[in-house]
Amino acid sequence: MSRDMITAGRAPAEATHADAAEAIAARTAMDAVTLYVRDIDAMVRFYTHVIALDVLARDAQDGRPALVVLGRGETPLVALREARGLPPRDPRSAGLFHTALLFEDHAALARVVARVAAYAPGLYTGAADHLVSEAFYLDDPEGNGIELYVDRPRDQWTWRDGRVHMDSLALDPNAFLAAHLDDPEEARVAPATVGHVHLQVGDIAQARAFYAGTLGFAVTADLGSALFVSAGGYHHHLAMNTWRSMGAGPRPVQLGLGEVSIVVPERDDVTALADRLAHRGVAAADDGATLTFADPWRNEIRVTVA
Repeated sequence: MSRDMITAGRAPAEATHADAAEAIAARTAMDAVTLYVRDIDAMVRFYTHVIALDVLARDAQDGRPALVVLGRGETPLVALREARGLPPRDPRSAGLFHTALLFEDHAALARVVARVAAYAPGLYTGAADHLVSEAFYLDDPEGNGIELYVDRPRDQWTWRDGRVHMDSLALDPNAFLAAHLDDPEEARVAPATVGHVHLQVGDIAQARAFYAGTLGFAVTADLGSALFVSAGGYHHHLAMNTWRSMGAGPRPVQLGLGEVSIVVPERDDVTALADRLAHRGVAAADDGATLTFADPWRNEIRVTVA
């Protein structure tokens, strides 16, 4: 291995924030993604039965669940908000590409992949070895993308000139299950966290200016048609691509993505972010608990303190 390659648990210092006046906090993480859905009952059945999430909270309205929060333990992962009157999501518009649910180990991931194969094989869309992680992809019943993945140990990630080396190599789901599926009936082992969120945007340069230059995430990979950014040396907390949405403008309110949620460690981090947004002329609302704003494509973002 050449000296300009680094295999380490965090990104090299020179990799960090050339685009930003100030870096976002290293312990920044992702929180639950909110989806606007048409059939909330069917979606709850899918996320509990197939993805093995638990219902953590319900907010009823007129006798029906208007908001259902799903996750594991005390960790929310997906929030479903009923919105029957919204138009269908346009797959070419800005919005959600996928919500990536991170598992603690291969066995936990294998159990849920086996559930997908058993209960929703028609929603499965593929798998890939990304070198930093192993991932399986599917859509939920309303077409919202989902990634189920497990990270490789950080000391196996390779960095060059401040960029993490990722790829999309073949990953055989049957071989993965044969190697890692221990007890398929022990299926109430679900994702531990939202590892990252991948968005569709209209322009990568504009995405870089906003997510790196304004919000302060570090660029970890730039493929020209896709951008990956992170905090604290992770391979990525957010990704943006133009694969189906090149040239897309601000998105209309439609089914699909409702909100992307980001958690920072301290209230001072929220204040610093609000100052950066104001300096760049980005409108934001801060009620003392949550900072809310939109990216250039009207993807709604909310930032709270852990």
